[in-house]
Amino acid sequence: MSDHATDSATETFVAHRNLLFTVAYEMLGSAADAEDVLQETWLRWVKVDVGQVRDQRAYLVRITTRQALNRLRTMKRRKEAYVGPWLPEPLLTAPDVAEDVELAESVSMALMIVLERLSPTERAVFVLREAFDVSYDEIAAAVGKSPAAVRQIAHRARRHVDACRPREVVSPSEARAALAAFQRALETRQLQGLLDVLAPQVVLLSDGGGVKQAALRPIIGAEKVVRFIIGGLGKAEGALTSDPTVVNGNPALVVRLDGELDGIMAIRVEDARITGLYYVRNPEKLTRVESETPLTLR
Repeated sequence: MSDHATDSATETFVAHRNLLFTVAYEMLGSAADAEDVLQETWLRWVKVDVGQVRDQRAYLVRITTRQALNRLRTMKRRKEAYVGPWLPEPLLTAPDVAEDVELAESVSMALMIVLERLSPTERAVFVLREAFDVSYDEIAAAVGKSPAAVRQIAHRARRHVDACRPREVVSPSEARAALAAFQRALETRQLQGLLDVLAPQVVLLSDGGGVKQAALRPIIGAEKVVRFIIGGLGKAEGALTSDPTVVNGNPALVVRLDGELDGIMAIRVEDARITGLYYVRNPEKLTRVESETPLTLR
């Protein structure tokens, strides 16, 4: 490839990098693996005769999807051997991501956890169609299926996701209000305050990765969740502080013990109460919460 062609390929890749990262991250739930996928995409892209590519954005998305699918299948073995629940890697995102309702929902911890239940191909099809509005023909080329098969997969995946995700999208202000109430009760150790803001059948998932202490199974029910929180964070040695932040486009808390980062707590809110708590403590998953990661659907 000539220097001019290399410069052109580089310019195109850089222009679409945030989009490609978002595609890979939504498929994988891991920023580190998404970065590896982008590296593999770049190595394939520079071998392409860019001048012969009609739609360069679509072509790059296709390469990224194929590499992410390969990575998703190998990650399955890692997740099966993982200690306790596996939660997506939280990303610190710019406040404007929260204002983009479509983007904020597509990268929310709540939806990413639902996507974990799909097969690799179902997840790829759902993400490309629902989040990025990619045509069925383009998706078919990316996943190696016929357009008719892709339509069926998309319908099946959408039905499964719709059965598990919240009935309605909560406004950022409503989510922030619920989080603020939870934060006050947590920091003041108010048992009743926690019970008031948690839905009766709230589910808590905690991810320590075998490195930090965490519940090995989901904890269901407000009283059990409060006992776990008070018995764990509430009795932790040292000063506990929590600060509101925006993670994956949604309100969350940065939890610190004696000033040291302990974890990220994301929430799912329905009818003004918290129905899901997702606490990531695994240090290997906390590398993207100090500086913002740019995400985009376009």
